[in-house]
Amino acid sequence: MKSVIALLLALLSSVPALAALGAGEDSVAADQAQLKATRRIVSGQQYSVHEIQTAAGTVIREYVSAQGQVFAVVWRGPQLPDLQQILGTYFADFQAAGQGRRAGRGPLQVQQPGLVLHSGGHMRAFMGHAYLPQALPAGVTIDELQ
Repeated sequence: MKSVIALLLALLSSVPALAALGAGEDSVAADQAQLKATRRIVSGQQYSVHEIQTAAGTVIREYVSAQGQVFAVVWRGPQLPDLQQILGTYFADFQAAGQGRRAGRGPLQVQQPGLVLHSGGHMRAFMGHAYLPQALPAGVTIDELQ
């Protein structure tokens, strides 16, 4: 499993990051263009949800605060999304967590003061989420991020 994570991280690190978690709302449009995907926006009082769907069927939801910052991303689908792109500068924290992981199966979890990430699944059924605890709008719970 360790070698699979290392291979995944090596492949993803060769792709240029456009923007994402922690970036501005304009990064969502860059993600949509890079992924050649469709986008739907649902606006709420405290945040908006930008739902991007790739041609392969993977759905990525990027949660944008009223201040215009992406504070969470959620993914689900048959293909793992480009995590370097959607995690942006937080991808390095994801890489470090994967390198320190012992061999075995199961979801990858990162639990740090500035980043929480859960990623798991198997071929044709990947899912996960990442969020910035310090950037969650007041009153927004983790359960809302689906």
